[in-house]
Amino acid sequence: MADGDGRALRRGLALLDTLLRAGDAGLRVVDLCQASGLQRATVHRLLGTLLETGHVQRAGRFHYTAAARREPAPAAPSDLARRIAPVLARVSKGCGDAAFAVVREGHSSWCIARQVGTYPVQILSVQVGARQPLGVGASGLALLAALPDDEAEAAINAHGVVLTRYGGMTPERLWLLVRSTRERGWAVVGNHAVQGALGVGRAVRDAEGRPIAGISVAASTERMTKQRQRWIAGLMQDALVAAGPFGEAGAAQPVRR
Repeated sequence: MADGDGRALRRGLALLDTLLRAGDAGLRVVDLCQASGLQRATVHRLLGTLLETGHVQRAGRFHYTAAARREPAPAAPSDLARRIAPVLARVSKGCGDAAFAVVREGHSSWCIARQVGTYPVQILSVQVGARQPLGVGASGLALLAALPDDEAEAAINAHGVVLTRYGGMTPERLWLLVRSTRERGWAVVGNHAVQGALGVGRAVRDAEGRPIAGISVAASTERMTKQRQRWIAGLMQDALVAAGPFGEAGAAQPVRR
C-alpha cells in the first residue's frame, strides 16, 4: 500500500472511531475537524468515502453518525434495486414526480433507487446511497409501519435525539404516524426529511408477506393535495401488483380513488 493510501486509510478509520464514540448524537464536520486536527476539505473527502461505503450516515442536515451494520439481506440491495426500478419508473411516469425506494439497514433507511419525474419542479429529497432514521421519510415510514411492533419500537427508541434534527420529529410523533399508516394502508409524512415537501409511501413485501423495502413519491406540500395523495397511493399499488411476485405479496387492500 502506498504511503498516501495508508495515511488516508488511517485518517478515515480515526474519523470512524470518533463517530462511533459519539453515538447516535453524531458530530458535525467542524467537530470532526477539531477532534482530528484535519482540514475541512480533508474531512469532507474522507466522509464522502465513508458514506459511499456505508460506514457513515447523515443525521439531519449537518451531523454524521457511524452507520449501523447488518447481515446481508436475502436479496442483495443491488438486485432489489434492479427489480424495483421498473416500479419507480412506472409510478414516476404516471404522476410526474420523483419516486424513491429504500431498504432497512439496522434502524436506518437506505435509499437504493431513485427515478426523477417530468414535472418542472422535482423534490429530490434523498440521494441513492443516503441513509436516515427509519420513518422520517415516506418510504421509510411505510417500511417501519410494516414491521412487527417489537421491531418498530426498537427502531424508534434507537433514534434518540437524532429525530429532532428532522423537522422536530419525536418518538411520540413517529408512533402516531406509524399507527396512521397502518390504519390507512399507506404512509403520508411531510416537512420532516425536507421542509416544504410531502411524501406518500408504500411497503414492498416478499412472497411470504415480509416487508423488504419501501417506495415513495415526493412533491411540494401544495401539489400533494389529499386527493392526489390517495391517487398516488393507488399508482404505487398498481405498479407493485404489475411488478410480479413481491408486488402481488404487497397487494394487501385495494385503494379507493
